[in-house]
Amino acid sequence: MNGHAVRGGAPATAPEDGLSGAGGTAPAPDRHPPSPGSGRGDTVRAWTELFRVSALFSVPGDALAGAAAVGRSPGRGTALAVGASLCLYEAGMALNDWADREEDAVDRPHRPIPSGRISPQAALGAAGLLTAAGLALAARAGRPALTVATGLAATVWAYDLHLKHTKAGPAAMAVARSLDLLLGATATATAGAPAGRGPRPGARTARPARGGTVRLTAIPDNVAAPHRPALGALASALPAALVLGAHTYGVTAVSRHEAQGGSTAVPLAVLATTTALGAAVLAVDRGRRTGGTAVPGVPGQPEPGAGGLGALPPAHQGQAVVPVPGTTGLPPARLATTGLTASTPTASTLTSLLLTAFTGAYLRTAGPPLLHAALNPSPSLTQRAVGGGIRAMIPLQAALATRAGAPRSGLAVMALVPLARALSRKVSPT
Repeated sequence: MNGHAVRGGAPATAPEDGLSGAGGTAPAPDRHPPSPGSGRGDTVRAWTELFRVSALFSVPGDALAGAAAVGRSPGRGTALAVGASLCLYEAGMALNDWADREEDAVDRPHRPIPSGRISPQAALGAAGLLTAAGLALAARAGRPALTVATGLAATVWAYDLHLKHTKAGPAAMAVARSLDLLLGATATATAGAPAGRGPRPGARTARPARGGTVRLTAIPDNVAAPHRPALGALASALPAALVLGAHTYGVTAVSRHEAQGGSTAVPLAVLATTTALGAAVLAVDRGRRTGGTAVPGVPGQPEPGAGGLGALPPAHQGQAVVPVPGTTGLPPARLATTGLTASTPTASTLTSLLLTAFTGAYLRTAGPPLLHAALNPSPSLTQRAVGGGIRAMIPLQAALATRAGAPRSGLAVMALVPLARALSRKVSPT
């Protein structure tokens, strides 16, 4: 997280989290700057510190949540989106330290650039190469994904070079995280789609017929206009992207006080926002339990693509209950003796339990540090609240994926938690 203090008592700038790479907290009292030029091992450690490698585990969940939001299983496009996101994230990390090198020489001399372990030219070059690599990976997923990735890269550079010192900093961070999830959704939905504009909907194409004659055949609307899947993916994933962006905005707002402390209202407001986001994510689960199975085309039932956080995602519709193995075909009397029915909602119940667990982990990770920072707004407790907000990103992504009907993706995201925790003991994520 960013602990850069602007001179004259201005608030610190924002955290590294929203793919911007904003800098870290003030050095801990027991942290001593390593001596430059102490060998290959120190060079490797310097780059891991510059890139905040332990924070990388908060990135893949964006693409997985985006893929789940469009009702698709992770595939080639999702993998390309993850690679592009990681590159752009690390580009932001390197660019941030390059932009803050003069301030870090005074406030955080232990960092790789002011300590002399990495040159400013090397850091800036790494930022440029990683940005190009991220855009190249996104381009392989298709033109729509490249468009989203370009907007993400522009937001990262604008934030690190200017916006983090302004009031627009939190909003820029939120936009970056939201775009990262939308990148996963777009790449998953459109990877492998034919390039170009394609034929006009309703156009007629000449097709040879028997006897040498030519017959005009209308092109169906559903195969025309290749941009339609991208627009549909953006619309489907927008609610999840807004949730992730709102969380990022709150963490960034808290981080602007982490170097000096003194803010009670901001942690309290962000705590209320965090609670509201958790309730919004759980709303779909309550709707599924009270509303029953969604049947497309039946009046009074949610339709596929219905927007809003409380709407049933496409992956859930028509799948709220599943037969229990071994019970299909049994007579009602036999089912009664087992205490089961042919539509016992085992899959739905499991998904609900996972969604509740992931959302609870999100609230448990982000909530208590925010409350402590509100009760005692010291720099150390404020920094812990910021760190909690970064760590809470992972269970939030898992909850969003599970909410969209992809519990396996949610479990995969949650598997990153112990890895991130173990690596953070060696390399600080802030």
